[in-house]
Amino acid sequence: MPINLARPQDLSAMDVGTWAEIQAADPMLGSPFLSPQWARAVDRAQNRNRDNVRIAVLHENGALKGFFPVRVSAFTAMPAGSPMCDYQGLVAEPGVQVSSNQLLQALGVDRLDFTHMLQDQSTFSAHMRGSAPSYVIRLSNGYEAYQVEKRAAGSGVLKDLDKRRRKVEREVGPVTFTAWSRSAADFEKLVAWKRAQYRATGQTDIFATGWPRRLLQDMFESRDPDFGGVFFTLHIGDQLAAAHLHLRGKRTVHAWIIAHDPAFERYSPGLLLFQDVMRWMDDTPYDTLDLGAGDYRFKQQLANDHRMVAHGFIGRPSASSLVRQAAYSIRDTAERLPLGRFSALPGKAMRRYDIIRALR
Repeated sequence: MPINLARPQDLSAMDVGTWAEIQAADPMLGSPFLSPQWARAVDRAQNRNRDNVRIAVLHENGALKGFFPVRVSAFTAMPAGSPMCDYQGLVAEPGVQVSSNQLLQALGVDRLDFTHMLQDQSTFSAHMRGSAPSYVIRLSNGYEAYQVEKRAAGSGVLKDLDKRRRKVEREVGPVTFTAWSRSAADFEKLVAWKRAQYRATGQTDIFATGWPRRLLQDMFESRDPDFGGVFFTLHIGDQLAAAHLHLRGKRTVHAWIIAHDPAFERYSPGLLLFQDVMRWMDDTPYDTLDLGAGDYRFKQQLANDHRMVAHGFIGRPSASSLVRQAAYSIRDTAERLPLGRFSALPGKAMRRYDIIRALR
């Protein structure tokens, strides 16, 4: 199958339309991270210092069959927008087959790394080294039906949130929810909270470099009805208690950058905001709230569905592939040993290194 490379901004209107049609036909491909607009947004954010975001475009008998956005460097590639891309995958028509070697050859690299690949993607399935659930809230029948479903499943999370809401209103002040907020001050507060969270947990501050911050700003300011950010805030009294910048597609809202004021921790303001977002979705075209991957209790409590995402790499014989294979061998060995928290250190080191690479 012929594979050509194109810059995101050079895609024609027909290319973008075909991409959107393939996405719309498969619910598993509905994430805004798998859309042409995501690749274009990443390209805009990164273009000041580099020119390496590309779309692998698959053809068959002259017809467009699939798309795969990547960031290409001298010897390796990674999905476009890493580490801020929560879903990765080939957006292709059903039945389209492309081998990993074909993809590497078209990209002109020795290795392609991935971190949140859709697990059912056959091109990558033999190269996946581990997987994790990505949590989803389906709201096709609205919030009330979801609430009944959670109660029938024995979950008391929503009832507990109602109690917390009444408690904070009693003890502090009224709770005010805002969707589509355009408050620049509240947006800056969200970024500050998130950066403080990174420092407190010893994680890499992805907003310390230029392009992730520009991407965030672009999504906050977006006006495209089919793609962009939607900024939600929760005020308690006259104070901002929680803020979320979610990424939106045509039918999906993806929880992307979320944080809250630690002073209100006991009232779970971030979860109260999620509850308000779900209620708000009743009057919108959105029927899916995607919480993404991550072993967080609140995701497990709120989700009523999940999908699997995987990490790994595809490579052909080369020095870069040998280095990656060695790193995974050390990681796999450590994770099998009964070393407690030390078993996770090689995996954490790999993830940190990949983030640093992506931020360059």
